[in-house]
Amino acid sequence: MGSNSATVAAIFFSLLLLISHTYSFYLPGVAPRDFQRGDPLQVKVNKLSSTKTQLPYDYYYLKYCKPSKIMNNAENLGEVLRGDRIENSVYTFNMREEQPCKVACRLKVEADTAKNFKEKIDDEYRVNMILDNLPVAVLRQRRDGSPSTTYEHGFRVGFKGNYAGSKEEKYFINNHLSFRVMYHKDPETDSARIVGFEVTPNSINHEYKEWDEKNPQVTTCNQNTKNIIQGSAVPQEVDKDKDIVFTYDVSFKESDVKWASQILQTIINWTHRMKLKKKTGWKLLHGDVFRAPINSGLLCVYIGTGVQVFAMTLVTMIFAVLGFLSPSNRGGLMTAMVLLWVFMGLFAGYTSARLYKMFKGTEWKRNTLKTAFMFPGILFGIFFVLNALIWGEKSSGAVPFGTMFALVCLWFGISVPLVFVGSYLGFKKPAMEDPVKTNKIPRQIPEQAWYMKPVFSILIGGILPFGAVFIELFFILTSIWLNQFYYIFGFLFIVFVILIITCAEITIVLCYFQLCSEDYHWWWRAYLTAGSSAFYLFLYSVFYFFTKLEITKLVSGILYFGYMLIGSYAFFVLTGTIGFYACFWFVRKIYSSVKID
Repeated sequence: MGSNSATVAAIFFSLLLLISHTYSFYLPGVAPRDFQRGDPLQVKVNKLSSTKTQLPYDYYYLKYCKPSKIMNNAENLGEVLRGDRIENSVYTFNMREEQPCKVACRLKVEADTAKNFKEKIDDEYRVNMILDNLPVAVLRQRRDGSPSTTYEHGFRVGFKGNYAGSKEEKYFINNHLSFRVMYHKDPETDSARIVGFEVTPNSINHEYKEWDEKNPQVTTCNQNTKNIIQGSAVPQEVDKDKDIVFTYDVSFKESDVKWASQILQTIINWTHRMKLKKKTGWKLLHGDVFRAPINSGLLCVYIGTGVQVFAMTLVTMIFAVLGFLSPSNRGGLMTAMVLLWVFMGLFAGYTSARLYKMFKGTEWKRNTLKTAFMFPGILFGIFFVLNALIWGEKSSGAVPFGTMFALVCLWFGISVPLVFVGSYLGFKKPAMEDPVKTNKIPRQIPEQAWYMKPVFSILIGGILPFGAVFIELFFILTSIWLNQFYYIFGFLFIVFVILIITCAEITIVLCYFQLCSEDYHWWWRAYLTAGSSAFYLFLYSVFYFFTKLEITKLVSGILYFGYMLIGSYAFFVLTGTIGFYACFWFVRKIYSSVKID
């Protein structure tokens, strides 16, 4: 999960940078600065970090060179909230002016100092520095010899090794830093912006005759030394009673990359490197992610039905918003919904057949029959039982036999033929091709964490879509069961749009986490994640029944929960289809944009 969080954070930060660059406003802590030749540059130190311990330390926890006065500098709000301490350092130089090898300070290593350095080297701690709010990075060439490069944040405190001919392991410190500052020059002025900050750490046992604190001179690092020959240099060992001389040099390199692009590319490189380093994640599923799910035919039926419900709902709301359906004429609203449902069967058949052919199904007529009869058959069966109960009570609310017959005629005479027409047209078209090929042998799914189990993630996913309609649901139920007029269709349409967006977003996020956990069974889970909001809708109807209604008769209670069951079922099909198509688009998008080696 840590890798996923880092990826999401990097993408979010990258988008903020692009927006700020495009619309010419700057976020706190990431605004670019223009430097003239010779302007002073101050390297700031951040912290010591380790992926092994996850315990950060202040830079000056180790006995590094200190300026005369240490000052804390908060670069932005995020640094403060994370608890990072940003402080000044002894590393100073001037913009676009080469700095040959320069002495920073000399350190007398005591027992405690040596112990701290050795512990941090054992735990692979890295030193983090900042220049113009850009983190220092170590350039690494690809081992496969490809021209592409990657960056590592910060440089290691030191390393362990042994002298030639000896098996005793020693500790060595990186006491010489070769900084390289990349800048982008304005073609019209002499100003420039810093777009990169690299460092090459080295361990060098510096030599000197006599030490002068005011003007330190070492034979291995002086004004005439621009490049230290590493082959002849002896590394600096860390041990008590030894002296360590810290040095650095600075070079500048002009770059064609602009400020915002360079930051974005650095983040992308780092994110990509971390994902490859873990050797896990969604990319490994390219051979299984488009494998047909279990009961793929049933999924096609529900998707086709969901499209039919979605189209009916959308058109009904548009008519209501435009004023074609008067809120005082409830019969007109219901009539419009029934007729629209019947005619939208064309889209149900087409969608179901397209998916069915993508899953390499061959019995398209059987699939069409299920699409035409399953959902309306279940609803009609429940409705018929409820209507029989009303008949038994001799209530005027019972639907007459003639009306029931007319509904059946609409179903069999118009809806079913349109489903077959749409299915024929959909199955006649070429099948959708997957962005990547599917392996013959299914990949084994690793053990999943408890929070990635299907039941938990599905139930969690339904909370947000239900929350989007929670307030409006009260007014809808009041209108239906307390005989009050409902007239705020404009607001209802906005809530419907919010519901669509919420279903899509939560499904995509949970689908991405599932793929990163190397679980490629996303088809049904994408549908059920958004569709589970219907479960909460039904629970709310139970709450509404006991808190707002005064129903005492058993038959009336059965009618209430029967009709709410129908509504919840339709809501399940609607939201499930929205979530499925959002995830379907997302999965095809990410796998079509990634080159699989």
